[in-house]
Amino acid sequence: MKTIDINELKPGMFVVGVTKQTGHVKVKNQGWVKTQDGIDNLLKAGVMAVEIDPDKTLHTSEEKQSDKSDKPVQQMESQNQASLREEQTQPVSKKYDPFHKSTSIENELDKANALYQQAKALQQKTFDDLKNGKQLDLSPFQDTASGLIDSIFRNQDALACIAQIKDKDAYLLEHSINVAILIGIFAKHLSFDRALIEQVTTGALLHDIGKIQVPDEILNKPGTLTHDEYEVMKQHARFSYDIVANANLGDMATEIAGFHHERLDGSGYPYGKSADELSQYVRMIAIVDTYDAITADRVYKSSKTPVAAFKVLREHVPHHYDETLLNAFIHCMGVYPVGTLVKLKSQRVGVISQSNPKTPLQPIVKIFYHAKHMHYTEVKDVDLSSKRADDEIEAAIKPEEFSLNLLKFFKHSMLP
Repeated sequence: MKTIDINELKPGMFVVGVTKQTGHVKVKNQGWVKTQDGIDNLLKAGVMAVEIDPDKTLHTSEEKQSDKSDKPVQQMESQNQASLREEQTQPVSKKYDPFHKSTSIENELDKANALYQQAKALQQKTFDDLKNGKQLDLSPFQDTASGLIDSIFRNQDALACIAQIKDKDAYLLEHSINVAILIGIFAKHLSFDRALIEQVTTGALLHDIGKIQVPDEILNKPGTLTHDEYEVMKQHARFSYDIVANANLGDMATEIAGFHHERLDGSGYPYGKSADELSQYVRMIAIVDTYDAITADRVYKSSKTPVAAFKVLREHVPHHYDETLLNAFIHCMGVYPVGTLVKLKSQRVGVISQSNPKTPLQPIVKIFYHAKHMHYTEVKDVDLSSKRADDEIEAAIKPEEFSLNLLKFFKHSMLP
């Protein structure tokens, strides 16, 4: 942590707290200062000095255009992508609050579920076309990405919740959609322009499309792959790169599709690229792709809780993952992401149904089970931030601990 004068505060810095203030206006809790207007508001409130966390500093679009240094974290985009941002869009941070929700989760769930099923059908059709040697038209993925982003802008909790309804038998289809949803939410959290959010989401939807060229006996093998089989599996990223590049969907989507398994220390595959060759967008997909894979049940492994997934990711910083972006992703998702199964101090069990950015440890939990008495209860929402809520989260848990069919619960209790 570092204490600085208010005049030294720049957009993109993460403010931990106010250390010196002359006014009496209450300043909100810690967070990123996204714009100069935000700093001006602090000055008006009488703030004279603040404590910042330098490790969490993000770079604004203005900084990206003026800073030509070679620091890896600042290699945010190619010249073409920078031109696209400058010509087509304005910084999103001036247009919306990343935490703003224009509709309730109840109103959005039906639309979000329909979008998810459409995306799943599009994935299946594309895989079938590839298998049958038909000429591919990947332009519908851009429309699908746009629809997902519309839903995220209305209320991101709806799609975030649906993305947790994981079916291990449909992993190939659902994983890319889940990653697209998560990276869309992440990009929105970082105040990316709308055009950029759609591009990274499109790339994420297609990042594993190359797996269709991997033999089924390897792709669906329930046990550990042999060395030779693993070498074949690693080529899926190269296939994805070629497929997306040939579809002319842009450099950003192509890099996301081809480089999502590359790592900062050069230990990734299939190209062995290292930090100075990996854009911010590739660094983001590396984090999100791994997070979703860890939290999903597979034919050969059990899932981990989001908290455990965050821990695994942290263990591979800074060799594999960008620490600044990982911290931002964890902050974006929250300690207990929407869709997480949790046990409360009262021994009641439920699913995080709505996030609470202001107090992340006090989200809304949809209660449906009692751990001590081992029986289902009436489904009801508990807002842990309410003064009437005499309860708190004890831990994130896995459904198997209480033989719960979380997929069945989601479908019957969460979806309209």
